[in-house]
Amino acid sequence: MKLADTTSTFDCLPSDEDRNVARETSRLLAPLLKQQRSLSVNIHGARGKSETATLPPMAVRLLVDLLSEMAKGNTVTLIPVHAELTTQEAANLLNVSRPFVVSLIKAKKLVARKVGTHRRIRFADLQAYKAALNADRKHALDALAQQAQELHLGY
Repeated sequence: MKLADTTSTFDCLPSDEDRNVARETSRLLAPLLKQQRSLSVNIHGARGKSETATLPPMAVRLLVDLLSEMAKGNTVTLIPVHAELTTQEAANLLNVSRPFVVSLIKAKKLVARKVGTHRRIRFADLQAYKAALNADRKHALDALAQQAQELHLGY
């Protein structure tokens, strides 16, 4: 899947060696998340040159999350919140068909804009749609659980 130019997509699954290294590094970095402080990293570059870089706390959180997903064998896509997606890219992220995404746009359930004849969906708007959908699902499940308790169905 090719998203906006500012998006990073890792299309191949991590190797077993990559998974093991990611698991170990994630384990080492995870305790640092509680401190919410910057992290200094020593980088050994080409020609034996060594430099120190500082990662802000948010980048440490992102790095731990990335490594955790790699350790599970998952591929990862980084999408900036301001990125604009095609209807196909949005469909892929929602795990639905492109025509379904178009129907959501036409029904004004998903915000999009036209660029020529093409629709573009801001990633932030797609996330807002997903959050609202998840909230609706949670509400429906809560209502079903309440009904099951009232009917003494043993749930």
